Amino acid sequence: MAMLLVILLWAGPSSGTPAITEPMQDGDFCNKLKVVGTGTFEVGVSVKDRELALEYFNFMYGDGDLELDTGTVQAQRAARLPGMEKGSSVPLNLYESSKLTFSGKNPMVGMKYIHSKAFWGGIGAEIAETFSVTEMEREGSSYFASTNPASYITDAQKIEEILRASPVHTVAMQTRNSFNGTWQSDAKMHKMFSKDVKLHESFTGQFEVEKMIKFHESPKEEKKHSGCGGIDC
Repeated sequence: MAMLLVILLWAGPSSGTPAITEPMQDGDFCNKLKVVGTGTFEVGVSVKDRELALEYFNFMYGDGDLELDTGTVQAQRAARLPGMEKGSSVPLNLYESSKLTFSGKNPMVGMKYIHSKAFWGGIGAEIAETFSVTEMEREGSSYFASTNPASYITDAQKIEEILRASPVHTVAMQTRNSFNGTWQSDAKMHKMFSKDVKLHESFTGQFEVEKMIKFHESPKEEKKHSGCGGIDC
């Protein structure tokens, strides 16, 4: 059974959260892994960054035949990274991509979670993907942007150009799965006294699923960005 799920969720400027000012000192993290083999395995990446309002972790473990090609990039000052549209490049604070093939007698178990934490200045959106499968072919990616890439630019025209291209305050995942087992997706966005969005999907058996979910909130216009009037930043 094949299913295509596309969910886009956003809030307008009236309820927007200001974009986070980028730190003066940049800090980057990059991890790439490519492996082919048979046996037991554990793979995990975790990032918690208060300056980005970011919580992220991605892990899996199992025993069987595995082919995996994965990479994660995190940048405190938004870097030009692959966007959700094929061939695009946009300023992001985190980008993750993976391709895997697995088969085994015992289930491979995994979970991926990304959260723009409101208490740290984010938009309160979170997305989780979990699975327990004996067979899987999977391609997936994650996207996160929270900082203003024009934080230290004074030229009004340049600010306008940068903000037009920026997906600031975006939390997104997309995946294409073929599996035997259980796959589940959960997402929510909560704003006290104004917004509460929840999503749950779960499939057990043999399925093919294409899934894309994106939370985006247009940030409040900051007075210092006089060149940003009328722009959906």
